[in-house]
Amino acid sequence: MSEPDSDSEPELTPELDDDAMAQFPVPTFDDLPEDLQGRIVEETERAGFTPNVFSAFAYKPSHFRAFFEYHDALVEDTALEREEIEMIVVAVSGVNHCYYCNVAHGALVRIYADDPTLADQLIANYRTADIDDAHRTMLDVAVKLTERPMEVEPADLEALREAGFSEEAIWDIGAVTAYYNLSNRMATFAEMRPNDEFHTLRR
Repeated sequence: MSEPDSDSEPELTPELDDDAMAQFPVPTFDDLPEDLQGRIVEETERAGFTPNVFSAFAYKPSHFRAFFEYHDALVEDTALEREEIEMIVVAVSGVNHCYYCNVAHGALVRIYADDPTLADQLIANYRTADIDDAHRTMLDVAVKLTERPMEVEPADLEALREAGFSEEAIWDIGAVTAYYNLSNRMATFAEMRPNDEFHTLRR
């Protein structure tokens, strides 16, 4: 590996904000296991700041590893478009009133959908958002699984099939919904706070 040029930009140093969450102490970066440090450095360089969810989940390294490994599988091995994943996250987070995920994933909707207003529409009321019928069906099922899981029935999966989703995509809709219900609840429980940067991304 060649040495970096002297003119190259310096690497961003991760900072784990003390106010990333209110209910548990945020660990010090230098005290973290090496693999967590490496992942946080990657995310900091990618985003330009250290997303507070990484600072918060670093509180328990084994949970950090499992949480982000599943996240990576959901976004890398999927039949859904990334903007569809983020639409599910924001609609689910909206009905769960998850401040962290509404703000952080609202920014990702703006980025992946290349739409400055869609995230706000989905958070407020996905039923009136400017989306097509297939995506409205997708979000109907995701929100039903979030709010009334005992009422989910084969007809809901059939509605997704009729809307054009493959069997793998239908599985992925359920998996993303379930994962972000977990994420929402932990973010709320720990009182995670979104980074200021998320509020203004792609505004």
